[in-house]
Amino acid sequence: MTTWNLSETKHHVLICNGSSCMRKNGEEVTQAIRDEITKLDLEAKIHTTRTRCNGRCKDACVAIVYPEGTWYKALSADLGRKIVQTHLAGGKVLEEAVIYHYENESFVAPETSKSIKGITKPIKESV
Repeated sequence: MTTWNLSETKHHVLICNGSSCMRKNGEEVTQAIRDEITKLDLEAKIHTTRTRCNGRCKDACVAIVYPEGTWYKALSADLGRKIVQTHLAGGKVLEEAVIYHYENESFVAPETSKSIKGITKPIKESV
């Protein structure tokens, strides 16, 4: 197993490889993101991790950029590459693909989002 030194890392991209995402180009999106990072010589600055389900199956395939907390629906390999070029290398959020932004201590869907709202998680009261 590899243990990476992440001291130069600026971004961590979590790429969903859950079953819904894998049925909807998850492998192609994963490889496109990783290939674009390599092509732009950004391996030291951007770390990627394949995850299991991230709970946004209707938006498959999902990629999440940290530390910003930007959730993307990366529906194609081309969009995966564009996320690397625009957000990770260029510093600009790719608004047309955003599911959620992190702001004011919570995730907020942009007003222009075409993604479904989804099921609200129950709030448990502490005793």
